[in-house]
Amino acid sequence: MSTFVRCIATALLAIALSVSPPTQAGEQKSILITGASTGIGRNLAETLAAEGYHVYAGARKDADLKELDAIENVTAVRLDVTKQDDVDASVALIREKGTGLWGLVNNAGVGGGAAVIDTPIEDQTFVYRVNVEGVYRTTQAFAPLIIESKGRIATTGSIAGTGSWPGGSAYSGSKHWIEAFTDALAGEMEPLGVHVSVIEPGNYKSNIRRTRIARTLGVDPASDDLTDEQKQQYQATAERELSYKEPDEVTEAFKHALFSEKPLLRYVVVPNADEQRWTIGTKMTELVQLNQWGPYSYSRDELVKMLDEALNPQEASD
Repeated sequence: MSTFVRCIATALLAIALSVSPPTQAGEQKSILITGASTGIGRNLAETLAAEGYHVYAGARKDADLKELDAIENVTAVRLDVTKQDDVDASVALIREKGTGLWGLVNNAGVGGGAAVIDTPIEDQTFVYRVNVEGVYRTTQAFAPLIIESKGRIATTGSIAGTGSWPGGSAYSGSKHWIEAFTDALAGEMEPLGVHVSVIEPGNYKSNIRRTRIARTLGVDPASDDLTDEQKQQYQATAERELSYKEPDEVTEAFKHALFSEKPLLRYVVVPNADEQRWTIGTKMTELVQLNQWGPYSYSRDELVKMLDEALNPQEASD
């Protein structure tokens, strides 16, 4: 074979490999994403599908399901994470299709809540029904499929899972739960060959704030029933939300968690240095507070030594 022909053959092979669907054991990897109709979930679904993965995209509304189904490599799935029947039907669908399931992305979530003494228990309960029970329900249901493939489970947390603020107890509390859930699940899944991660975004473009305002108002934002004050409130929220960056960086973190040979347990993904400082600074403040009381507090030098050991665990174990 001439050098020219060999070069052409090599180039054609490289092109073929670059566009072929990513596979495991010769089969296209399938990823289930809950809450795939908008925001982070939609961005991730479209990106993975464009890169050749097969995506089961969970959504609740007919219009969203139709849009998702029209995307190549996407199978839209009616999936309300608060409804066990929807979850069970989705598991059955995947079993029936025989694709297996490499990754579960727990992304469906809602915002909500206000000051503790002003917030009805029903509002608090709704946030936890979606953000906490929904994640628990889907993880429990799809875990057998993930264990079979020795795949990955990744959940959308938030930097709100690190700190909170006045009026943030409902949403932030649900994301604090995600942190504890991730640590426990990671330990449970590791002996089974499954890696677990949490992706903790800062403020990126999504619909979660507008949806929360619409739910608080109790009417369709596009209707004529809103007062001028309500319209201004919704418009201000929309303008703020639409001013944020697209969640491309969040998608990249999910891809690393799902496909890297060395995935991380936690991925903090923020659009600017201020949010990173707030996140890390909040943890540092909490560390100081944890060390303030009792006979077993650590000195500054001892804390610095512990930090060095955490940054270099291999050296600490040698």
